[in-house]
Amino acid sequence: MPYIKIPKGWEIPENQVTPESDYINRRTFIKKMGIASIGGLSLIGTTACAKGKGVEGQLEAFRAQPLAATHNSQFTVTRQMTDEVVAATYNNFYEFTMAKDRVWKLVEQFETRPWEIEISGLVDKPMTLDVDELIKQMPLEERIYRFRCVETWAMVVPWIGFPMKALLEKVQPKSSAKYVQMVTFMNPDVAPHQNNSRLPWPYFEGLTLAEAMNDLTLLVVGIYGHILPPQHGAPIRLIVPWKYGFKSIKSIVSIELTDRKPRNFWNVLLPREYGFEANVNPNVSHPRWSQATERMIGSGDRHPTVIYNGYADAVAHLYQ
Repeated sequence: MPYIKIPKGWEIPENQVTPESDYINRRTFIKKMGIASIGGLSLIGTTACAKGKGVEGQLEAFRAQPLAATHNSQFTVTRQMTDEVVAATYNNFYEFTMAKDRVWKLVEQFETRPWEIEISGLVDKPMTLDVDELIKQMPLEERIYRFRCVETWAMVVPWIGFPMKALLEKVQPKSSAKYVQMVTFMNPDVAPHQNNSRLPWPYFEGLTLAEAMNDLTLLVVGIYGHILPPQHGAPIRLIVPWKYGFKSIKSIVSIELTDRKPRNFWNVLLPREYGFEANVNPNVSHPRWSQATERMIGSGDRHPTVIYNGYADAVAHLYQ
């Protein structure tokens, strides 16, 4: 009987995928150069950019800090992976600027070590953890996810992290916990756009506890085989691949479990345009533009938007 492969909802035809060997060969080269893994390396936490060398110079420092992670082939998207340089130079990080192509230039003074993350609220074991100690404790895995912005652009990114539920199980949520509220850093001295008093800084987001415990929900500490550069939300960020990107809060400092539905940053600013769920849906237009298609950053290819960004098999039951 012939083998018949039934593709996952998020998969695209094989002829559009970047050969995995091309991606792995770069990581193999780094290892052959004798560069240590994160466990034995003194992390760079001062200047993020290499002045005068552009983004490639900036990335050198982070490529020199690889993360040992198991590649999870269950989460592999058969669409061309976004080039690392492209992904590093096209970012929404409004704490620094609203210009996507300038974020990487403005994170130079953003120090992401040392860094602590507090988990509190309706839990039996509240704790505050150093992010590097947390990395050592958690089983890291690499997952290639589709990433979709509410502005209709998209990427395919190899994230490294651990399921959020692994951290939540560590603190033991109380039965009364229904939601998860997350908050990012506040430092206007290094993040110039936080000086804009018309915006409700620091950035905050929320999920239902069921969403946070879903297998897809990832707390990310690395990308492209190494630790996160600051423009990607170093040292720890959220990735919720079936939701629009603004839900995936960057540079988290606190996680609080609560019995009340938390507000989220963009809903406070523009409640008619940004809801709490923010699930990718081609049938629900943004008030100012259609969500029917998406544009791949780098290639410029345009594809039809897929409900839940193609992850319906894993998450649709949450919304029935």
